[in-house]
Amino acid sequence: MRLKSHHRYSYSPITARPDFSWPEGKRLAIYLGMNLECFSFGEGLGAELAPGGPQPDVLNYAWRDYGNRVGAPRMLELFEELGLPATVLVNSALYEHAPGLAEAFAARGDEIAGHGRSNAERQGDLSEAEERQLIAQATAILAQQHGAAPKGWLGPWISQSPLTPDLLEEAGYEYLLDWCHDDQPVWMRTRSGRILSVPYPQELNDIPQIAGRKREGHEFGDMIIDAFEVMRAESTRRPLVMGIALHGYLMGHPHRIRHLERALRHILAQADERVWITTAGAINNHFRALDL
Repeated sequence: MRLKSHHRYSYSPITARPDFSWPEGKRLAIYLGMNLECFSFGEGLGAELAPGGPQPDVLNYAWRDYGNRVGAPRMLELFEELGLPATVLVNSALYEHAPGLAEAFAARGDEIAGHGRSNAERQGDLSEAEERQLIAQATAILAQQHGAAPKGWLGPWISQSPLTPDLLEEAGYEYLLDWCHDDQPVWMRTRSGRILSVPYPQELNDIPQIAGRKREGHEFGDMIIDAFEVMRAESTRRPLVMGIALHGYLMGHPHRIRHLERALRHILAQADERVWITTAGAINNHFRALDL
């Protein structure tokens, strides 16, 4: 039996790859992936706090909207207090839905990456022409808002069609974040070149853990600390990427942000010459320059 393959990359165990380092000889690259998302009232997709009722599902819509009104601004203040950069994954409809929010992150120097038009839809459901249009529309709005097109992309709901890497590379994107298959960047083949897959977590991600597995903030904070300790030790043998995926409507609540702060302060206190706290875009730039 021959299994169907995506043919985007070949198998390569992490123990058998060429060694390299991050800038200044650092070995563990850490970045925060801060999702800024918006949803359509009374229709479309959306994460749920409780089983949804008939539309308009006010309970779940309002719970998600708390993230943009309160949770994300609260998290921005925490990142600013701790001096931590972020890669901000932005739905392009957010500029109309929550004006000033993405701009506030950009004003402190955070990287802005593409995250579709909204999280009320999946791009993997679309035809090639429709998906190309979605990417173009979202990219144009981010470029207009921030003066430059984003280099990185995360699909809404981590959704991809069989052609997504091709379409992103053809639209000028340098890296994507949808594949959680590795702890190092991986080159992916496209029909007209290649695009870099930068690790984006689905384990250190508050949606699968809190909304999916029903874990709470203290458990998620402990997971961040445990992953940091293991990966910092392992990085003496090989360079690694540790992403932390966050959403305002989950980690921005008071009872959870205290545990996020606890975990981030632990990382800052224990960071040594091996640790590079950075952005996904900077990881992309450095890895590309290595030409591995």
